[in-house]
Amino acid sequence: MTEPSIFDKEIVLPDGNLSKKQKTLLGFDDRYKKVQDQLRLLLNIGELGAWNTKYHKGQLGLCDLVSEQYPLIIFHEDVGTGKTATAECMANRIIADSKTEDSLLFKLSNRVRGTGKVGEMGTLITEAFQKVIQSVGKHRHAVLIIDEGDSLAAARSQEHSHHEDKVAVNTLIQGVDDLRRFGGRIVVFLCTNRLSALDPALRRRAAIIQEFTRPSAAEREALFKQDLTGVQITPAQLKQLVDITGEKQTQPGWTYSDIRTRLYPAALALAFPDRALQFEHLFKVASAMPPSPIMEDK
Repeated sequence: MTEPSIFDKEIVLPDGNLSKKQKTLLGFDDRYKKVQDQLRLLLNIGELGAWNTKYHKGQLGLCDLVSEQYPLIIFHEDVGTGKTATAECMANRIIADSKTEDSLLFKLSNRVRGTGKVGEMGTLITEAFQKVIQSVGKHRHAVLIIDEGDSLAAARSQEHSHHEDKVAVNTLIQGVDDLRRFGGRIVVFLCTNRLSALDPALRRRAAIIQEFTRPSAAEREALFKQDLTGVQITPAQLKQLVDITGEKQTQPGWTYSDIRTRLYPAALALAFPDRALQFEHLFKVASAMPPSPIMEDK
């Protein structure tokens, strides 16, 4: 019997489906622009010495410091805000922009936590890093995405932290440390809902830390306009949808995931199969459905 993969995804980059998905992510271009230069530097950190020689005659001492940074990017904050999807699309975009062919994206599965056997989780994490390393050979690039990172990298100082969890964190940190020898050809995106829960040693290693928040009123309006093409909705009705999915005294605003994976299917179910989807269906569901609760970052 074949053992289940420790990866949920193994994709050759650049990938056309991810390029299409990128277009559905509101705010993607702005997020990408903020980190584009740093990402490019991370992916090409091995070429920093040649750049130093060319432009500074090899005398720019800080290049040695920068070349030692860890190839780790952390996306954090609330649930349903698009962290993982953005990580996938950002990896795809930077590979496409850099014209780096034959690159791979790996998304780590929660199966890496194992079945509870002693030493299993640390072994599986090591196996994952080894497979990523083997995939790059001498010239290729690879991106490893770790979702729900706090489930693997919770602070070792926590009272409820078990020995296995501590071993897993140590293994993860060692894995990230080891990737520096590849000069940026392997980069890790770690996504988490609770930044403060991550082990401080891992947070200190992040070259980029970016926060994701719930969509603003303007972003929700743009989302509805983009997604509801073909539905007859007046400007006044659009405003009602924006308002009802916004923050209130007793509850937070809706997440992207709340709107796309909860509101839309429920509204569509009211119309299908005998009627066209209308504003009334969307508003009825939005009036009765609460948003996802905020996950406290503690």
